[in-house]
Amino acid sequence: MNADLRIVVADDHGIVREGLGALLSAHAGFSLVGTAATGAEAVRSAVTLRPDVLVMDIQMPDLGGIEATREIAKVAPEVAVLMLTMFDDDESVFAAMRAGARGYVLKGAAPDNVIRAIAAVAAGEAIFGPGVARRALAYLSGPRPDQPAFPELTPREREVLDLIATGLGNAAIAHRLSLAPATVGNHITSIFAKLQVATRPEAIIRARSAGLGDT
Repeated sequence: MNADLRIVVADDHGIVREGLGALLSAHAGFSLVGTAATGAEAVRSAVTLRPDVLVMDIQMPDLGGIEATREIAKVAPEVAVLMLTMFDDDESVFAAMRAGARGYVLKGAAPDNVIRAIAAVAAGEAIFGPGVARRALAYLSGPRPDQPAFPELTPREREVLDLIATGLGNAAIAHRLSLAPATVGNHITSIFAKLQVATRPEAIIRARSAGLGDT
């Protein structure tokens, strides 16, 4: 029997915390293990409670949701952060992705969509609400600069990142590039350090946002 998904809700509005908490508590397989009213509390909850998913608002006192997400990616990278916010501007969406959020859903989304988004990020998927997804697609299909993506990477590291973005595992990448698996691992460590990402899903989001992984 699978254990419940353990969830923390971080939002500075009590009515949102209570409403979302009631929704999650009523859903089989979900367990609300904590709430946070500030970004700093959200980071502490991620460290002390180690939830499967932390649902995060963007605008919160003492530490914003994006900054808190970036900190969680460093100190508790196994915690999947799902942004649930009213902000749908490009700057907020892509800043959240760069910070390490695995999903981005607007507060106007139907409850079933929020439930599906939580389950998806817990399973390691990257998920975005319909409006946000359209923005991401528009961004990805727009004109691209002449400068290669991620100039801080070496050409080989960019090749590895491109293959990561296509969904290949380390062994497949090693086979494709005729490299030893350990060498691929070293390249990935260097890529994560240069891009300042902590997880593979975060690297995939960064890479796909830059147009990699579409071959």
